[in-house]
Amino acid sequence: MEAKAIARHLRVTPMKARRVVDLVRGKQATEALAILKFAQQGASEPVYKLVASAVANARVKADREGQAFDEDALYITEAFVDEGPTMKRFQPRAQGRAYRINKRTSHVTVVVASKDEKGGN
Repeated sequence: MEAKAIARHLRVTPMKARRVVDLVRGKQATEALAILKFAQQGASEPVYKLVASAVANARVKADREGQAFDEDALYITEAFVDEGPTMKRFQPRAQGRAYRINKRTSHVTVVVASKDEKGGN
């Protein structure tokens, strides 16, 4: 059983989101949720919601296909962060100059799969 969840246009920089995603890559899904719940980084909340969504997607997929669902057997097989569009803003500076501020966004993808599928990849 494999399920995927994607969060697009997250208002967190890709570099900061990668620090959080690196914490949970390869871990068991329930353990990853526990780690993310108590992580100090600001990006941990959207990544927590994303992992929970991937687990819920796996549950729905298992119900649709008539398979038994075991949440403890799910592992995060893939987790990566891509750069989204950058919003450009300007801040006034001295002597009529302007300073550009880049507000970066991220696309985060999480794939969970059961242990037997993880070994097959």
